Amino acid sequence: MSKSTTVNRRICLKGVGTALALPLLDAMGWAEASEKNAFKPPVRLGFMYMPHGVIMDQFWPTNAESFLTSPPPSLDSLRPVLDQCLLMKGISGVPTSPYGGAPHALELSTWLTATLPNPDKRDEISIAISADQIAANYVGAFTTLPSLELATMPQTWKENQEGLNEAYYSHCSFRSPTQAVPAETNPRNVLNRLFNKQEKNGSSASTGMSPLDRSMLDLVLGGARDLRRTLAPTDQRKLDEYLDSVRSVERRIAAIELRQKEAAMEKAGVRSSRRHASDSPPIEIKIPEGDRRSDYMQVMCDLNVLAFQTDTTRVCTYIGSTPNGVSYPELGFNDQHHSTTHHNNNPEKVRKVAAITAFNVEQFAYMVEKMHSLREGDGTLLDNCIMMWGSGLENGDKHTRANLPFIIAGRGGGSIETGRFLPDVKGNQGDLLTTLLTLAGIPLDRPVGIATKQIAEIAANS
Repeated sequence: MSKSTTVNRRICLKGVGTALALPLLDAMGWAEASEKNAFKPPVRLGFMYMPHGVIMDQFWPTNAESFLTSPPPSLDSLRPVLDQCLLMKGISGVPTSPYGGAPHALELSTWLTATLPNPDKRDEISIAISADQIAANYVGAFTTLPSLELATMPQTWKENQEGLNEAYYSHCSFRSPTQAVPAETNPRNVLNRLFNKQEKNGSSASTGMSPLDRSMLDLVLGGARDLRRTLAPTDQRKLDEYLDSVRSVERRIAAIELRQKEAAMEKAGVRSSRRHASDSPPIEIKIPEGDRRSDYMQVMCDLNVLAFQTDTTRVCTYIGSTPNGVSYPELGFNDQHHSTTHHNNNPEKVRKVAAITAFNVEQFAYMVEKMHSLREGDGTLLDNCIMMWGSGLENGDKHTRANLPFIIAGRGGGSIETGRFLPDVKGNQGDLLTTLLTLAGIPLDRPVGIATKQIAEIAANS
């Protein structure tokens, strides 16, 4: 590679009021590495959450030998990338005493902290810094955003089990023991952050254009064409694929916004000029409880992918839903997730809970497959990620936490051996989080939460 083709990793494509980070190109290797040391992509950490536990006999594989060829129903959507996944049974949750009556305040708040809230300050936030923020404190200085927090639902649930602060029900990220990190639920706002697009008074950016009228990508394509001419063919292909994916995400967000706008107009008695008088009114899509919940979740997953692909951040959390108050009409029923998990072995309720679990795993599989399809360095984006999906309860009916469901995807830059089911792991969620941070190269001055060790079986060549 000639000196003239070197591209600094910090370069971005700029337009009026817009800046777009680039994916990691081969040409960037020379910007941070000497000729003797080939560039190695950074390891990213992602966490995706689902509340209320799983139907255990439909989630856990029958045995380690059949894991890859005959996965249980809840994991069927992961078939194309099971060889990129690691499943462990035997990870216990934080003991809940003295909060026996607060399972849903604890399931999310302890998920990444592995720590119980302070019983002497129940009405305040007093817990521990979460694993994602521990990582962000170390790697955040190298990226535009130290971390990215996403959610499908507003973090507004009001309940006070055992007198605990309401924030415990809807937050998994804690910047400090006393400060919860809010998550973004609006995909347009997330896209603007990734583009570094400046907003004024809540309106569109300084171009004066509505996001429905003009793509932000159009503002930077001139710079992209100039850059493309300086790149090798492999990097040209990466740049083209990346810009296509950005445009795809923006179009999907715009479509969601347009449906919302038309639904609001219809509700106000104004008929869209694009529709015939005999047409049925458009459905009113509400964030986060639209009829196509998967649309929003997949857009958020794509934004996570884009953030990692451009090295805009190396740490992301995504709360797929929070305890209580959510339903899944696109699965053919409107029962709320929480009430359905109290099934008392009723076959129909069990079926619905299993369907909700499979749906959430499917969204995770969507994100993991996309990461696996993107080339980066000598492998794929997924190869350089550690993606954790899980829940803060094992069994939502009994609120048990003996075997919390976790799926790990990605090889963490070669530090994790995937394609396995470990049926008899001995450890707790603090041990798991401590292990994952260590494998991601995060130096720790103490274990995470209740951790007492690292889980050696997770590591490659263990």
